[in-house]
Amino acid sequence: MKIKKLLFFALLSLSLITGCDKKEEIGSDAIAQPIAKDITLNLKTTTGDDLTVERKKGIWSFEQYPNKTVLVVFFATWCPPCKAEIPHLINLQAKYGKDFQVISVLAEQNKPNEELANFIAEYKISYPVTNSDENFKFADAVGGVDGIPAMFLFDKKGAIVMQYEGATQEEILDSDISKHIGK
Repeated sequence: MKIKKLLFFALLSLSLITGCDKKEEIGSDAIAQPIAKDITLNLKTTTGDDLTVERKKGIWSFEQYPNKTVLVVFFATWCPPCKAEIPHLINLQAKYGKDFQVISVLAEQNKPNEELANFIAEYKISYPVTNSDENFKFADAVGGVDGIPAMFLFDKKGAIVMQYEGATQEEILDSDISKHIGK
């Protein structure tokens, strides 16, 4: 398990050096395929709330956000592109709030919630941020996270419809979210 985590962080570091910026529609050969088995994960937000994520027969559900299009963002507090995307994610959450939810998943181990709360306050993050060991299981379950920031867009039916690697322009996210919300 330690080797897997070291490899994960090495790949994260490499993505910062290479500056990847890639968008893939599901169905593309380049997209990592999720692990096929059913899974239930109980992510913990920094406020202590549970965020239950479940996959049954290839369909994902976010118990606290039913019937919403969900953008899951894997990030780290030390990652400059991750920080640069926060204002865009805040804008999108405000714009589509009724039908849409951003969820940030911390890709750092042993980060105290107090430090993360300071980060959230500094960047005025208005959407849930998870900080738990389950975050890494979630990353594996969606097919792996090769670099950060990494985002997965889930439609209202629970299918992963887009995958983004690296910093992604707000306009691209906005267009994809709008298309999947139906506006």
